[in-house]
Amino acid sequence: MIRRSFLATLTAAGAAAQSAEIAVEQQMPGLPHKGKVLLAIQAHSDDIPLSAAGTVAKLIEEGYTGYLIRATNDDMGDAPGLGTPGTIGEHVLGNERDNAEVARILGCKGNFDLNYNNHRMADVSLNELIGRLIFLIRALKADTVVCWDPWAHDEENPDHYTIARAVEAASWMAGRAHDFPEQVALGHAPRTVQEKYYFARRPEITRVVDISKQIDKVIEANRANRAKGPAGHLGSRLRASLASRGQKLPLLGDDDITAERNYVREFVLARSRALGAKHGVAYAEAFHYIGPGAGRSRIEEYIKRHAVPR
Repeated sequence: MIRRSFLATLTAAGAAAQSAEIAVEQQMPGLPHKGKVLLAIQAHSDDIPLSAAGTVAKLIEEGYTGYLIRATNDDMGDAPGLGTPGTIGEHVLGNERDNAEVARILGCKGNFDLNYNNHRMADVSLNELIGRLIFLIRALKADTVVCWDPWAHDEENPDHYTIARAVEAASWMAGRAHDFPEQVALGHAPRTVQEKYYFARRPEITRVVDISKQIDKVIEANRANRAKGPAGHLGSRLRASLASRGQKLPLLGDDDITAERNYVREFVLARSRALGAKHGVAYAEAFHYIGPGAGRSRIEEYIKRHAVPR
Protein backbone atom coordinates (compact mmCIF):
# COMPACT_ATOMS: atom_id res chain seq x y z
CA MET A 1 0.00 0.00 0.00
CA ILE A 2 2.81 2.40 0.86
CA ARG A 3 4.59 1.59 -2.41
CA ARG A 4 1.44 2.14 -4.46
CA SER A 5 0.84 5.48 -2.75
CA PHE A 6 4.44 6.54 -3.41
CA LEU A 7 4.18 5.62 -7.11
CA ALA A 8 0.88 7.47 -7.39
CA THR A 9 2.53 10.54 -5.88
CA LEU A 10 5.40 10.34 -8.38
CA THR A 11 2.96 9.95 -11.28
CA ALA A 12 0.92 12.95 -10.15
CA ALA A 13 4.06 15.03 -9.69
CA GLY A 14 5.30 14.07 -13.15
CA ALA A 15 1.97 14.97 -14.73
CA ALA A 16 1.95 18.32 -12.94
CA ALA A 17 5.51 19.06 -14.09
CA GLN A 18 4.64 18.19 -17.70
CA SER A 19 1.56 20.43 -17.55
CA ALA A 20 3.64 23.30 -16.18
CA GLU A 21 6.01 23.01 -19.15
CA ILE A 22 3.21 23.39 -21.72
CA ALA A 23 2.87 26.92 -23.06
CA VAL A 24 -0.54 28.04 -24.31
CA GLU A 25 -0.17 30.27 -27.36
CA GLN A 26 -3.00 32.77 -27.73
CA GLN A 27 -4.04 35.00 -30.61
CA MET A 28 -1.78 38.06 -30.74
CA PRO A 29 -3.12 41.51 -31.71
CA GLY A 30 -1.95 43.27 -34.83
CA LEU A 31 0.67 41.78 -37.14
CA PRO A 32 3.53 40.76 -34.83
CA HIS A 33 4.94 38.34 -37.42
CA LYS A 34 4.85 40.69 -40.40
CA GLY A 35 7.81 40.04 -42.70
CA LYS A 36 8.25 36.43 -41.58
CA VAL A 37 7.68 33.35 -43.74
CA LEU A 38 5.94 30.11 -42.77
CA LEU A 39 6.19 26.75 -44.54
CA ALA A 40 3.33 24.35 -43.72
CA ILE A 41 4.69 21.00 -44.87
CA GLN A 42 2.61 17.84 -45.17
CA ALA A 43 2.94 14.41 -46.71
CA HIS A 44 -0.71 14.26 -47.83
CA SER A 45 -3.46 16.75 -48.55
CA ASP A 46 -5.28 16.06 -45.27
CA ASP A 47 -2.34 16.22 -42.82
CA ILE A 48 -2.34 19.97 -42.16
CA PRO A 49 -6.17 20.27 -42.22
CA LEU A 50 -6.54 17.55 -39.58
CA SER A 51 -3.64 18.50 -37.32
CA ALA A 52 -2.50 22.09 -37.76
CA ALA A 53 -4.89 24.12 -39.93
CA GLY A 54 -5.89 26.44 -37.10
CA THR A 55 -2.29 27.21 -36.17
CA VAL A 56 -1.30 27.87 -39.79
CA ALA A 57 -4.29 30.19 -40.25
CA LYS A 58 -3.55 31.96 -36.94
CA LEU A 59 0.11 32.60 -37.78
CA ILE A 60 -0.82 33.93 -41.23
CA GLU A 61 -3.44 36.21 -39.66
CA GLU A 62 -0.67 37.51 -37.39
CA GLY A 63 1.47 38.55 -40.35
CA TYR A 64 3.29 35.50 -41.69
CA THR A 65 3.47 34.91 -45.42
CA GLY A 66 2.52 31.25 -45.72
CA TYR A 67 3.22 28.50 -48.23
CA LEU A 68 1.73 24.99 -48.26
CA ILE A 69 4.07 22.20 -49.36
CA ARG A 70 2.75 18.68 -50.09
CA ALA A 71 5.24 15.86 -50.50
CA THR A 72 3.12 13.20 -52.25
CA ASN A 73 0.62 13.31 -55.10
CA ASP A 74 -1.96 11.34 -53.05
CA ASP A 75 -2.35 8.79 -55.84
CA MET A 76 -4.21 6.36 -53.58
CA GLY A 77 -7.72 6.98 -52.26
CA ASP A 78 -11.21 7.81 -53.39
CA ALA A 79 -12.19 9.40 -56.69
CA PRO A 80 -12.77 13.16 -56.30
CA GLY A 81 -15.93 13.83 -54.35
CA LEU A 82 -17.38 10.39 -54.94
CA GLY A 83 -16.07 8.19 -52.17
CA THR A 84 -15.57 5.38 -54.68
CA PRO A 85 -12.46 3.92 -56.30
CA GLY A 86 -11.29 5.90 -59.31
CA THR A 87 -8.34 6.00 -61.65
CA ILE A 88 -4.91 7.11 -60.52
CA GLY A 89 -5.33 10.23 -62.63
CA GLU A 90 -8.55 11.10 -60.80
CA HIS A 91 -6.84 10.65 -57.45
CA VAL A 92 -3.93 12.86 -58.40
CA LEU A 93 -5.94 15.67 -60.01
CA GLY A 94 -8.64 15.64 -57.35
CA ASN A 95 -6.17 15.91 -54.51
CA GLU A 96 -4.15 18.55 -56.35
CA ARG A 97 -7.25 20.72 -56.66
CA ASP A 98 -8.18 20.10 -53.02
CA ASN A 99 -4.70 20.97 -51.80
CA ALA A 100 -4.70 24.28 -53.68
CA GLU A 101 -8.08 25.09 -52.15
CA VAL A 102 -6.80 24.30 -48.65
CA ALA A 103 -3.91 26.71 -49.26
CA ARG A 104 -6.36 29.42 -50.35
CA ILE A 105 -8.66 28.92 -47.35
CA LEU A 106 -5.79 29.12 -44.87
CA GLY A 107 -4.48 32.32 -46.48
CA CYS A 108 -1.29 30.93 -48.02
CA LYS A 109 0.41 32.94 -50.74
CA GLY A 110 1.13 29.78 -52.71
CA ASN A 111 1.55 26.02 -52.64
CA PHE A 112 4.07 23.49 -53.96
CA ASP A 113 3.51 19.80 -54.81
CA LEU A 114 6.65 17.62 -54.74
CA ASN A 115 4.70 14.76 -56.40
CA TYR A 116 6.20 11.65 -54.81
CA ASN A 117 4.06 8.50 -54.86
CA ASN A 118 1.72 7.99 -51.94
CA HIS A 119 3.01 5.50 -49.32
CA ARG A 120 6.24 5.09 -51.31
CA MET A 121 8.38 7.81 -49.79
CA ALA A 122 10.56 5.25 -48.02
CA ASP A 123 11.99 4.58 -51.52
CA VAL A 124 12.90 8.23 -52.03
CA SER A 125 16.49 9.38 -51.57
CA LEU A 126 16.50 11.26 -48.27
CA ASN A 127 19.28 13.52 -49.52
CA GLU A 128 17.25 14.41 -52.61
CA LEU A 129 14.26 15.33 -50.47
CA ILE A 130 16.42 17.32 -48.05
CA GLY A 131 17.98 19.20 -50.97
CA ARG A 132 14.59 20.16 -52.40
CA LEU A 133 13.42 21.41 -49.00
CA ILE A 134 16.66 23.34 -48.44
CA PHE A 135 16.07 25.07 -51.77
CA LEU A 136 12.52 26.07 -50.74
CA ILE A 137 13.67 27.25 -47.30
CA ARG A 138 16.37 29.43 -48.88
CA ALA A 139 14.39 30.65 -51.87
CA LEU A 140 11.31 31.57 -49.83
CA LYS A 141 13.42 32.80 -46.86
CA ALA A 142 11.52 30.65 -44.37
CA ASP A 143 11.58 31.44 -40.65
CA THR A 144 9.16 28.81 -39.34
CA VAL A 145 7.95 25.34 -40.33
CA VAL A 146 4.89 23.31 -39.39
CA CYS A 147 5.21 19.58 -40.05
CA TRP A 148 5.04 16.04 -38.67
CA ASP A 149 7.32 15.43 -35.68
CA PRO A 150 10.43 13.41 -36.62
CA TRP A 151 10.78 12.23 -33.01
CA ALA A 152 7.15 11.18 -32.40
CA HIS A 153 5.84 7.87 -31.04
CA ASP A 154 3.37 5.52 -32.73
CA GLU A 155 3.83 6.78 -36.30
CA GLU A 156 3.02 4.04 -38.80
CA ASN A 157 2.92 5.93 -42.09
CA PRO A 158 6.29 5.98 -43.90
CA ASP A 159 5.40 9.19 -45.73
CA HIS A 160 4.89 10.99 -42.43
CA TYR A 161 8.18 10.10 -40.82
CA THR A 162 10.15 10.44 -44.07
CA ILE A 163 9.03 14.03 -44.70
CA ALA A 164 9.50 14.80 -40.99
CA ARG A 165 13.11 13.60 -40.98
CA ALA A 166 13.83 15.57 -44.14
CA VAL A 167 12.30 18.77 -42.72
CA GLU A 168 14.31 18.48 -39.49
CA ALA A 169 17.57 18.05 -41.41
CA ALA A 170 16.79 20.72 -44.00
CA SER A 171 15.84 23.27 -41.34
CA TRP A 172 19.38 23.06 -39.99
CA MET A 173 21.36 22.38 -43.16
CA ALA A 174 19.77 25.28 -45.04
CA GLY A 175 21.78 27.62 -42.82
CA ARG A 176 25.13 26.05 -43.72
CA ALA A 177 26.77 27.55 -46.82
CA HIS A 178 28.74 24.39 -47.63
CA ASP A 179 25.56 22.26 -47.89
CA PHE A 180 24.27 22.43 -51.47
CA PRO A 181 26.66 25.29 -52.28
CA GLU A 182 25.38 25.56 -55.85
CA GLN A 183 22.16 27.04 -54.42
CA VAL A 184 24.18 29.67 -52.55
CA ALA A 185 26.23 30.42 -55.65
CA LEU A 186 23.00 31.10 -57.55
CA GLY A 187 21.92 33.71 -55.00
CA HIS A 188 19.93 31.72 -52.42
CA ALA A 189 21.59 32.75 -49.17
CA PRO A 190 21.90 30.30 -46.25
CA ARG A 191 18.81 30.39 -44.07
CA THR A 192 18.32 28.56 -40.76
CA VAL A 193 14.73 27.87 -39.69
CA GLN A 194 14.15 29.48 -36.29
CA GLU A 195 10.86 27.93 -35.11
CA LYS A 196 9.28 24.51 -35.58
CA TYR A 197 5.75 23.43 -34.77
CA TYR A 198 5.76 19.62 -34.95
CA PHE A 199 2.50 17.66 -34.73
CA ALA A 200 2.01 13.90 -34.27
CA ARG A 201 -0.44 11.13 -33.44
CA ARG A 202 0.93 11.04 -29.89
CA PRO A 203 2.91 14.28 -29.57
CA GLU A 204 5.44 15.31 -26.99
CA ILE A 205 3.38 18.38 -26.14
CA THR A 206 5.34 21.51 -25.26
CA ARG A 207 2.95 24.04 -26.79
CA VAL A 208 -0.82 24.24 -27.20
CA VAL A 209 -2.19 26.78 -29.68
CA ASP A 210 -5.62 28.33 -29.14
CA ILE A 211 -7.36 28.09 -32.52
CA SER A 212 -10.85 29.08 -31.36
CA LYS A 213 -10.94 32.17 -33.63
CA GLN A 214 -9.80 30.13 -36.63
CA ILE A 215 -12.22 27.25 -36.24
CA ASP A 216 -14.37 28.19 -39.26
CA LYS A 217 -11.25 28.14 -41.47
CA VAL A 218 -10.32 24.73 -40.01
CA ILE A 219 -13.77 23.42 -40.89
CA GLU A 220 -13.58 24.77 -44.44
CA ALA A 221 -10.05 23.40 -44.93
CA ASN A 222 -11.27 19.95 -43.95
CA ARG A 223 -14.33 20.27 -46.18
CA ALA A 224 -11.97 21.07 -49.06
CA ASN A 225 -10.42 17.59 -48.77
CA ARG A 226 -13.16 15.93 -50.78
CA ALA A 227 -10.92 13.53 -52.69
CA LYS A 228 -8.99 12.15 -49.73
CA GLY A 229 -9.77 13.49 -46.31
CA PRO A 230 -11.80 11.73 -43.63
CA ALA A 231 -13.98 14.83 -43.49
CA GLY A 232 -14.71 16.30 -46.92
CA HIS A 233 -18.07 14.97 -48.05
CA LEU A 234 -18.72 12.43 -45.27
CA GLY A 235 -21.38 14.61 -43.62
CA SER A 236 -23.45 14.86 -46.77
CA ARG A 237 -22.95 11.15 -47.48
CA LEU A 238 -24.16 10.25 -43.99
CA ARG A 239 -27.16 12.54 -44.41
CA ALA A 240 -28.05 10.86 -47.73
CA SER A 241 -27.58 7.38 -46.26
CA LEU A 242 -29.89 8.15 -43.36
CA ALA A 243 -32.50 9.63 -45.71
CA SER A 244 -32.51 6.43 -47.78
CA ARG A 245 -33.49 4.60 -44.58
CA GLY A 246 -36.14 7.12 -43.66
CA GLN A 247 -34.02 8.70 -40.91
CA LYS A 248 -32.26 11.99 -40.20
CA LEU A 249 -29.90 13.55 -37.69
CA PRO A 250 -30.84 17.08 -36.62
CA LEU A 251 -27.08 17.75 -36.35
CA LEU A 252 -26.74 17.41 -40.14
CA GLY A 253 -29.42 20.00 -40.97
CA ASP A 254 -31.37 20.14 -44.21
CA ASP A 255 -28.66 20.64 -46.84
CA ASP A 256 -25.29 19.13 -47.75
CA ILE A 257 -23.13 22.13 -46.80
CA THR A 258 -24.63 22.28 -43.31
CA ALA A 259 -24.22 18.51 -42.99
CA GLU A 260 -20.54 18.67 -43.95
CA ARG A 261 -19.72 21.61 -41.67
CA ASN A 262 -21.49 20.16 -38.66
CA TYR A 263 -20.01 16.71 -39.24
CA VAL A 264 -16.50 18.19 -39.17
CA ARG A 265 -17.26 20.29 -36.08
CA GLU A 266 -18.80 17.45 -34.10
CA PHE A 267 -16.67 14.46 -35.09
CA VAL A 268 -13.43 15.51 -36.80
CA LEU A 269 -12.71 18.28 -34.30
CA ALA A 270 -13.60 16.26 -31.18
CA ARG A 271 -9.93 15.87 -30.22
CA SER A 272 -9.25 19.57 -30.73
CA ARG A 273 -12.29 20.45 -28.61
CA ALA A 274 -11.21 18.12 -25.79
CA LEU A 275 -7.67 19.54 -25.83
CA GLY A 276 -9.06 23.07 -25.74
CA ALA A 277 -11.28 22.26 -22.77
CA LYS A 278 -8.25 20.92 -20.92
CA HIS A 279 -6.46 24.26 -21.37
CA GLY A 280 -9.38 26.62 -20.91
CA VAL A 281 -10.16 27.46 -24.55
CA ALA A 282 -12.79 26.29 -27.04
CA TYR A 283 -10.46 24.58 -29.55
CA ALA A 284 -6.73 23.90 -29.57
CA GLU A 285 -3.93 22.10 -31.44
CA ALA A 286 -0.93 20.44 -29.79
CA PHE A 287 2.71 20.65 -30.85
CA HIS A 288 6.24 19.70 -29.97
CA TYR A 289 7.51 23.26 -30.35
CA ILE A 290 11.17 24.09 -30.87
CA GLY A 291 11.93 27.81 -30.68
CA PRO A 292 14.80 30.16 -31.50
CA GLY A 293 18.14 29.29 -29.96
CA ALA A 294 17.21 25.68 -29.20
CA GLY A 295 20.55 24.47 -30.54
CA ARG A 296 22.63 27.36 -29.29
CA SER A 297 25.85 26.42 -27.49
CA ARG A 298 26.68 27.43 -23.94
CA ILE A 299 29.30 29.87 -25.27
CA GLU A 300 26.75 31.54 -27.54
CA GLU A 301 24.30 31.78 -24.65
CA TYR A 302 26.96 33.35 -22.43
CA ILE A 303 27.86 35.90 -25.12
CA LYS A 304 24.21 36.81 -25.62
CA ARG A 305 23.71 37.45 -21.90
CA HIS A 306 27.01 39.12 -20.98
CA ALA A 307 28.53 40.85 -24.04
CA VAL A 308 28.78 44.65 -23.75
CA PRO A 309 29.78 47.37 -26.24
CA ARG A 310 33.49 48.15 -26.49
